[in-house]
Amino acid sequence: MKAIYTAVLWPKDNGTGYFIKVPDVPGCATSGKDLVEAMEMMRDALAGCLCVLEDTGEAVPIPRLPASVASEPGETLALIDVDTLKYRMETDNRAVRKNVSLPAWMATMAEKKGINCSQVLQDSLKKMIS
Repeated sequence: MKAIYTAVLWPKDNGTGYFIKVPDVPGCATSGKDLVEAMEMMRDALAGCLCVLEDTGEAVPIPRLPASVASEPGETLALIDVDTLKYRMETDNRAVRKNVSLPAWMATMAEKKGINCSQVLQDSLKKMIS
């Protein structure tokens, strides 16, 4: 899923960075030592929060436009883009065993040619999912 959410950020009291949150996604907040890090941390946190919602079947909040997001004096609004599929591809590389059925002749030919069926399946699925 690709989306763009509005984030609210504000400087830390001690001036050593920023706090940042996405009001549309409850609990989605983080911080960074500078603006660049805060934005990177938020992109990561937002993708993680949305992936959890997707995985648990909960409703993914619809992003609001910046004009409809309230902010206090000293706060700044920023747009954060997120791509949960890309995030999953970059972060969740656990191997999961799946049994597949192939015709006997195909399995024999693949073995003779040294073809790694797991790799072929992964490559094909990546193309189909992306």
